[in-house]
Amino acid sequence: MTSQASPASSVSPASSASSASAAAGPLRVGLVGYGLAGSVFHAPLIAATEGLTLDTVVTSNPERQEQARAEFGDGLRFAASPDELWDRADELDLIVVASPNKTHVTIATAALKAGLPVVVDKPLAGTAAEARELAALADERGLLLSVFQNRRWDNDFRTLQKLLAEGELGDVQRFESRFERWRPQLKGGWRESGNPEEIGGLLYDLGSHVVDQALVLFGSAVRVYAESDVRRPGAEADDDTFIAITHESGVRSHLYVSATTAQLGPRFRVLGSAAGYVKYGLDPQEAALREGKRPADEGEWGLEPESLWGRVGSGESPLTGGGRPEPTLPGDYPAYYAAIAAALREGAPNPVTAHEAAAALDVLEAARRSARDGVTVSPA
Repeated sequence: MTSQASPASSVSPASSASSASAAAGPLRVGLVGYGLAGSVFHAPLIAATEGLTLDTVVTSNPERQEQARAEFGDGLRFAASPDELWDRADELDLIVVASPNKTHVTIATAALKAGLPVVVDKPLAGTAAEARELAALADERGLLLSVFQNRRWDNDFRTLQKLLAEGELGDVQRFESRFERWRPQLKGGWRESGNPEEIGGLLYDLGSHVVDQALVLFGSAVRVYAESDVRRPGAEADDDTFIAITHESGVRSHLYVSATTAQLGPRFRVLGSAAGYVKYGLDPQEAALREGKRPADEGEWGLEPESLWGRVGSGESPLTGGGRPEPTLPGDYPAYYAAIAAALREGAPNPVTAHEAAAALDVLEAARRSARDGVTVSPA
């Protein structure tokens, strides 16, 4: 039993505001933030996309400016604050928001009011209501508003979509998804802050990914149950969380996000009426990007070795030889920004809409209430 849509099928108004000057050349991108999200994910993927050029990076940090200049050239421009971008909005064609979570709504709102299409890193907002207000503003202005849910282009997720489309598993009954890490020591920073204004913790970080994937695959949620813990000494925000979703389709999703898992489980275990699919190991693209590898430099981006392929079968554990190896499709993060360029240039579908992000935030808010009160919650 598969989902309502593939990643590229959701439509949102694409901006017709790409200027006449930009029409003759690449779309000029202003990137707000050059921390982990900006430097590891967005900037390299923007630079690797035909039809896009990284024009301006918003950071006041001299070291980050030097890091960006070293990779993307002396022609790269810098701004100390997003406000500087609105003063020259006619020189840009797209804003990408990769700043801390608490700033997403404010910056995206300002960009839309300046007449600029926007990509926002997940989570789009702290609440579903805020996400829907942003979506309404974008619709009113006729501008693209998209959310960077790169895990829709993970190798294992793409492979699972293929298996479901081909009916290999029969009717799916349970979907288990784990995004687990072993990080017993705190790293510090806003992502681990207990201040609600920071929108930190794993529920909204990795949880944004696993919930989005579950909704794409199996449709809307009707019930949510969650358990959320703060396990590491000195930690303030959740670092070990479980979410159970009952989908309207009847599928049950069991989702795990953790920084305290000493022995990692399978990334996916998907159980159907005909067969199951079990896959270990994370998609290799994040590690490659962190190591400085770039899609343009790699002949075969996103591939993993055969030894990491998942297995499809029934009646026996894959660890004891059960089932057949299933070749893992290549991961394809570059496809996201290629779709953004096509949406702006050609009116192609928005790869991830704000309305989809709001539906995921409904589930995350329900999970937070469930974990707090110990009850099952129906999403808003």
